[in-house]
Amino acid sequence: MPETRKILLVDDHELVRFGVKSMYAELMGYPIQWLEAGTLQEAIDTYAAQAPVDAVLLDLNLADCKGLQGLRQFLQAHPKARVAVFSGTQDEFVVRQARALGAVGYVGKSTDLGQMRETLAALLFPNGNPEQRGPAAPASALFPRFPSSAMYDRVAELGPRHLEILELVLSGCTNQEISNSTHLSLGTVKNYVSSLLLALDVRSRSHLISLFR
Repeated sequence: MPETRKILLVDDHELVRFGVKSMYAELMGYPIQWLEAGTLQEAIDTYAAQAPVDAVLLDLNLADCKGLQGLRQFLQAHPKARVAVFSGTQDEFVVRQARALGAVGYVGKSTDLGQMRETLAALLFPNGNPEQRGPAAPASALFPRFPSSAMYDRVAELGPRHLEILELVLSGCTNQEISNSTHLSLGTVKNYVSSLLLALDVRSRSHLISLFR
């Protein structure tokens, strides 16, 4: 009998978790043991307690964490985890930023059942079905496809700290608020913001924000 595979599903809606578990009790002939968490901290603790865990589906909006900060914090706690974002948001910037931060996939909640099954299988078996020795799924198959964009390509090349600062700038934070949030000095924050403007080839902070609206 094929070995059971573990997937940790992190979502604050119990009905969503129940629906996903009910629809995908097996993938490619392998039984799936679904682990559940409703908060980021619960997810971090569950992953540690239930190791090894084969994959993680992580919602971006949880009671104790909003946006990509949750992905960043989970990967800081478990850097080797295979984490795919599980979200209703299909914004190109969010998808590309999640990938740059280390997500191995991005699963939309509006994805049809067949595509969802294929994406979960690719997430769980990155080297192909071990029983059938099939071809590995390309990494791009785990992310929505968008037209090529020079701006978003440059964002994807930014480092984790620059991405964190960019996210805070786009949310409307001042340099002082960013300093308070990141525990960086005000001068360091100003340097990061200046380097962001240079890297993304924009004239000003307001110009940068307007490009992502």
